[in-house]
Amino acid sequence: MTEDTRSTAPVGETDTAGVPPRAEWPEVGKRSEGGVVLTDVVLATFRLNARLMEAAQGLAANGGITAAWWQVLGGVLDQPRSVADAGRLMGVSRQGVQRIADLLVERGLAEYRPNPAHRRAKLLACTEAGYWAIRQISVAQGPWTTEIARAVDLEDLRTTLATMEALITRLEEA
Repeated sequence: MTEDTRSTAPVGETDTAGVPPRAEWPEVGKRSEGGVVLTDVVLATFRLNARLMEAAQGLAANGGITAAWWQVLGGVLDQPRSVADAGRLMGVSRQGVQRIADLLVERGLAEYRPNPAHRRAKLLACTEAGYWAIRQISVAQGPWTTEIARAVDLEDLRTTLATMEALITRLEEA
């Protein structure tokens, strides 16, 4: 019988017992120029995401909500959706959206409605209070995005958006 060497350490903790000496580590394969650039894009995206989330938190405060609440409300502004559909739209897990949706409903910013397509998966819909919170954020967001956009060429922004959308599509297909 062989010993299971998979880590049993909780997520976020390091289990050093199963780490072999560096001499036994596998070689990293040669990367293409595109692979190297994509790695740099990923790392820059992590940094950009951190800055955007900081900004989103400040903007969301204008509506008296958090950035995460704003994100979930944004998933149902145009139409009611199931929690799973809202999560897919935003690229967030159903469980993460469910937790926030319950808080939004509890605070009167959203409501659950019957779903004619599925008896158990209710639809999440924005309430007037939710729309009001989003409107307050939008009032602050407009000048903020205009100011940030002045620092970047408009065609560069369009190219960036197209590239991001292409990467999202590829990753969702994989």
